[in-house]
Amino acid sequence: MLKENLSFVLVCLLVAAALFVLAKLCERYLCRGFRRVTGTRYIAYVAMFSALGGVLMLLEIPLFFAPGFYKMDLGELPVLMSAFYLGPVAGVLTELFKVVIKLLLKGTTTAFVGDFANFVVGCAFVLPASVIYHHNKTRKTAVSGMAVGTLCMTVFGSAFNAFYLLPKFAVLFGMPLDVIVSMGTAVNGAITSVGTLVLYAVVPFNILKGVVDSALTYLLYKRVEPVLFREARKTSVPAKQT
Repeated sequence: MLKENLSFVLVCLLVAAALFVLAKLCERYLCRGFRRVTGTRYIAYVAMFSALGGVLMLLEIPLFFAPGFYKMDLGELPVLMSAFYLGPVAGVLTELFKVVIKLLLKGTTTAFVGDFANFVVGCAFVLPASVIYHHNKTRKTAVSGMAVGTLCMTVFGSAFNAFYLLPKFAVLFGMPLDVIVSMGTAVNGAITSVGTLVLYAVVPFNILKGVVDSALTYLLYKRVEPVLFREARKTSVPAKQT
């Protein structure tokens, strides 16, 4: 068990580092137009959005089509706003600190596997959305970016659950995969294996999460931008409507 725990920690660290490097490369070579703010203000904004995300993670919404360990929250909403305003690197940092804050406030009920999943799968949503938006900042690219982000989160999140997260959860939590699948069967009789659990629970979960977070971001971002960001009040030019 100690070996499994150490390998899981190592994977977490390597994945977090890889996501940060990827975000940095995307920000340098693919993005343009995000605001350059001072280091102190940058830290303050990331901290603010991380705190909001951590608190929103505590407000979990049960889903009728998935077993109880899959619950939706709106923690990605402030993360996406952070990434839209400050760039992809800020999105990854906010995603990471959001999970850390949630762990400090509540701890873990999934042997940290669910928390790691929230970070990685959240990045799969936020990174593509922010990169596409910052490549050409318009309302259309914002919508396109969030649609692509939802697709990436659904495809990657489903595969990641099937091949790594669910088996790792079974090992670290000491719960056989058959028992985990049976929890899904109790909700939906069509769930009889890991594959059907992913198909009937994880896929719709990620789609719903992406759609809800995208819709709320679209409705709120331009409304809260002048309120939250001093730079927006002074220097910003409204995004093109095309």
